[in-house]
Amino acid sequence: MQGGWNNGWSERKRRWGNRWAARAVRSAPAAGGFVSMPEPRTIGFFARGKQITQGNFLLAGHMVETLEPWAVEPPSPGFARALHGFDWLDHLAAAGDRAARLAAQGWVSDWIARFDQGTGPGWEPDITGRRIIRWVHHAIFLTAGRDGAENAPFFASLGRQTAFLARRWRAADPGLPRFEALGGLLIASLSLIGMERHRAIATEALARACAEDIDEDGGIASRNPEDLLEVFTLLTWADLALRDAEQTVPAPLDAAIARIAPCLRALRHADGGLARFHGGGRGMEGRAEHALSNAGVPVGPKRVEAMGYARLEGGRTTVIVDAAKPPSGAAARIAHASSLAFELTSNRRPLIVNSGSGLPFGPEWEKAGRATNSHSTLSIDGFSSARFGKASRPVDGGAPLVDGPRVVTVHREDARDGSSLLLSHDGYVTTHGLTHVRSLELSHDGRMLLGEDTLAALEPAHRKTFGQVLDAGKLRGVSYALRFHLHPEADPSLDLNGTAVSVALPSGEIWVFRFDGPGRLLLEPSVYLEKGRLAPRPCHQIVVRAAILDDTSQINWTLAKAQDTPLAIRDIGRDDDLAMPRDPIANDQGSLP
Repeated sequence: MQGGWNNGWSERKRRWGNRWAARAVRSAPAAGGFVSMPEPRTIGFFARGKQITQGNFLLAGHMVETLEPWAVEPPSPGFARALHGFDWLDHLAAAGDRAARLAAQGWVSDWIARFDQGTGPGWEPDITGRRIIRWVHHAIFLTAGRDGAENAPFFASLGRQTAFLARRWRAADPGLPRFEALGGLLIASLSLIGMERHRAIATEALARACAEDIDEDGGIASRNPEDLLEVFTLLTWADLALRDAEQTVPAPLDAAIARIAPCLRALRHADGGLARFHGGGRGMEGRAEHALSNAGVPVGPKRVEAMGYARLEGGRTTVIVDAAKPPSGAAARIAHASSLAFELTSNRRPLIVNSGSGLPFGPEWEKAGRATNSHSTLSIDGFSSARFGKASRPVDGGAPLVDGPRVVTVHREDARDGSSLLLSHDGYVTTHGLTHVRSLELSHDGRMLLGEDTLAALEPAHRKTFGQVLDAGKLRGVSYALRFHLHPEADPSLDLNGTAVSVALPSGEIWVFRFDGPGRLLLEPSVYLEKGRLAPRPCHQIVVRAAILDDTSQINWTLAKAQDTPLAIRDIGRDDDLAMPRDPIANDQGSLP
């Protein structure tokens, strides 16, 4: 209780500090213009830009139809953050026509009129950094066709926002929020006339953050792959901005980029999408390819472990497993109870997935998406492998994970016919005295995944705890389920009198799941939680339900590719780092369900 109170007080103190600083910079000097006209670095989608031009703002799981976005009460804090961060300018710039330009100019001017004096929810260091980057990157788009007097408020606001970041970047949480704040401050100091005085401190602080917040293997504390991609993208933009300004690039910045690139490549599936763990999604189409291209880090041998994830790869099949303890500290507020969960992608088609982050869909979905049963792993009925604490602001979700696995082990073997992982975690020892042990073996050609999941009471003290749980349940055993969540585009069916599940992919591939051991094989409803949609997408999950009655219970299973087609073969051979971005809407994978 005391920890929750302290967290709440710290959050209120930070908000008061941001509010005070936003008002204190009202008299800050305006930027005198651009040192040179910046080039846009970001990627947007034409179809989304057309939607936004028409007043359709789909942000953080909410659709708001308005041509006056700043006059509308935001439906959620996440929507407000996304709106005030101006990432949606990328899509308007991609549309690029006169209607999109006039809409963007009008909405930026309206923001300045309403919020530039330090009011509204947009005066957070990370949001301000994101907003500055978009305004600078799209400066030509935002100032075209306007005279000096019309653009004067734009440069005055950039001056105030830069001064705010100079005061408050330290208040941003370590990780992605800190990099967003410092990235905005550095790009402003390099691009705007009169902001040069902030350049030295921004460069030094960014270099320090690279050394402290990026570990030696290229990972970040949140273990969120999508956050790592965003950090990497920001660092490549900072690197390019320094080089364009003929400034010295700090060694820690170059070193961080070199560390992150192989880590990021290891966290990408065969289709180029990121593994969806700890609040992260697959990543915006084209973002990883663009960032890796900008970084220019040579492609080396694929790493088999990265940021606490273990990777198996055979043919064009990838398996990525959560093989480390959940994030702690500030990152525990978005961490998932996903120990030993895995995802599998075949060619360019995701097959086994995790449900993903429910944050865009409200606090209840946020908590549900973080639970163990929303991941492709074993879960004891009614329990997650880590428990949830008390949120400082329950309406926003964000309850920290507590009492999670203390020990997570991973052992790898590589042989001529394939590679295997032996993993374990003790997340159920405190509640049930049970350890989850998982073995995964992927064949060299990627056509067969062999699995073995065991619940066991391994030590005398664990067996005593398990015995007490059995006694409390009147010896009915401890019920558990082995779950394999399927991508929404996978089409499953029960076969062989309910002893197998066939899963057809849109490419024409067919995979077959079978199991051996105690339990019942079922197909149950599931959801796929995805950013950029109005609601969770319905899908299915393969479930094996069983109960452990003595010290050990084991289920063996196989997932095998039974059929290839010419369409599936055609998917093969696409270079991950050179794949071109696709517009999700134009490719019928769009924002509207």
